[in-house]
Amino acid sequence: MTVSVCSLLLSTPQVIPAGGYHVVRFPFGSAESYDTHGMHQVAQPDGHTVGDWRTDDRAGLIWPSADGWGALTAMIQWEAGSYTELRDRFVRDPLGLSTGADSTATDHRPPSPGMQCFTKHHEIFVHPGTPLALMVSHNAGASARLVFAEFKLAIHPV
Repeated sequence: MTVSVCSLLLSTPQVIPAGGYHVVRFPFGSAESYDTHGMHQVAQPDGHTVGDWRTDDRAGLIWPSADGWGALTAMIQWEAGSYTELRDRFVRDPLGLSTGADSTATDHRPPSPGMQCFTKHHEIFVHPGTPLALMVSHNAGASARLVFAEFKLAIHPV
């Protein structure tokens, strides 16, 4: 039994607007950490092609390559800002492309002094055709910068 892995890396700061949750978008190709199972591709399984990863929320989707027990991991680093709460969650089908959005592992955190660095881990059943995303939010009155992020999925066969 093989474990299928997708590991995404964002090292280009991403501006996150105030209000509501937003998909963290990740670059494709050589800027990715690891995707030998084809779970984060420009040409997506439902036929959509991502034109610009910086503006298309579909660039934040991992499309599981198999049914299984999915171990989700994330690392999130925010620039110091004027917020009093930072939020993050994993979401099945965040854009309503198949089954409708279903969030899990939602965390709300007060900031500490300086840059904000968090990690999270959660496990769920995953299925091909139901994409996953990491979503973030903050309560500042203006946009805030996400300066680094990682989003990883390891699918264990069941």
